[in-house]
Amino acid sequence: MDSPRNTAVLLLPFIFALFFSSAPPALPSSYPPAGAGQINSNSVLVALLDSHYTEISELIEKALLLQTLEETVGRHNLTVFAPRNEALERDLDPEFKRFLLEPRNLKSLQALILLHFVPTLIPSSFSPAHHRTLAGDKISLYRNQSGHHRVDLASIVHPDAIVRPDGVIHGIDSLLVPRSVQEDFNRRRNLADISAVLPIGAPEVDPRTNRLKKLAAPSPAGSPPALPIYDALAPGPAIAPAPAPGPGSGKHWFDGHRQIKDFIQTLILYGGYNEFADILVNLTSLATEMGRLVSEGYVLTVLAPNDEAMAKLTADQLSEPGAPEQIIYYHLIPEYQTEESMYNAVRRFGKVRYDTLRLPHKIVAREADGSVKFGQGEGSAYLFDPDIYTDGRISVQGIDTVLFPPDEESPVPAGAAGKKPAVAAKAADAKLRRGKLLELGCHVLGVLMDPSRFTTCQ
Repeated sequence: MDSPRNTAVLLLPFIFALFFSSAPPALPSSYPPAGAGQINSNSVLVALLDSHYTEISELIEKALLLQTLEETVGRHNLTVFAPRNEALERDLDPEFKRFLLEPRNLKSLQALILLHFVPTLIPSSFSPAHHRTLAGDKISLYRNQSGHHRVDLASIVHPDAIVRPDGVIHGIDSLLVPRSVQEDFNRRRNLADISAVLPIGAPEVDPRTNRLKKLAAPSPAGSPPALPIYDALAPGPAIAPAPAPGPGSGKHWFDGHRQIKDFIQTLILYGGYNEFADILVNLTSLATEMGRLVSEGYVLTVLAPNDEAMAKLTADQLSEPGAPEQIIYYHLIPEYQTEESMYNAVRRFGKVRYDTLRLPHKIVAREADGSVKFGQGEGSAYLFDPDIYTDGRISVQGIDTVLFPPDEESPVPAGAAGKKPAVAAKAADAKLRRGKLLELGCHVLGVLMDPSRFTTCQ
């Protein structure tokens, strides 16, 4: 029988194998960056969002940049040049701020915000240098003649306002604007530029993830179309390729209410026409009426004033009963016109009058500055957002002014009741002139002979 010592020697290899199999795995040779994928409560980004720089924090959320900045903080130190709230509330041009907050200008807003973030640590005692920002542009840090620190055209008024292990925040007195954003803002009213560019809808945001939806990849050249050619040409099921049917067809092939809903959603996504869409849906029942017209086969061209134009309307102009409806009716043309067709018409004929649903008023259109101009005088409007929505029945053209008829008073009706006052006025005028002539004749006869011989002069 084996001794206990020999038994222990035989069991020793099994004990070592069991020990190493239960040992924890070896640590990886490389660690992920500290804070990668998440940030701690002592981060400079958290400090910025909780600081008194509330305006820039709100813009960061509206620009959907929180995730981008979180990932950047996990990889780099950050220097933030935060504008004071007054620079965004009072000192910023209202039109420029409205331009930044429009959904279609989300890329411009993101570029402007990222210009204030530098992926390196810049202390308050910096030396003049150029640094590349997260937007890709460079900013200049220098001292002016009076010795104040400046960032491009902004002055650093609160150096080292907030200091954290992964970054620092310097307070500045004005907003930093990239040149590309300034050029986009200046081009927004260039009629020659917008008339040659196909309008693109505003970026869509996925409500579940609060991120931008990725656009579908373009089809390669030569690939077959997604829809058959016949379906693309035909305006509806069981109808050969042809223009829209005349009114009162009675077949009701088309769901006009769905088309009106689509065009209103397009207005909202396009950006800058929320007030007009709000009047159609909430303030009046015109959206339902337009849907009924389209279902019957009518076609419409909508001249949609943008939010800047609608903001100029006074409370008196909208408070009268039926005033919003009358304003919208004057912007509805019972024809299907695109920007190209209207421009060709005014180029050919010089001046074109379009009927409106506000009878009997018409809209006068003429060519001006390479575009179409509606109305006359100071109340005229330019077509500057062409073909926002076109589906063969509804055409939406963006204009920059709310149009009003040149004469708000309705003309006198042509009925018999309307003719009597005019006839009576003419008779009274003729009688008055006849009495003056008779009086003059009797006076002349009184000089030459006895006027009593004439019965009409007695």
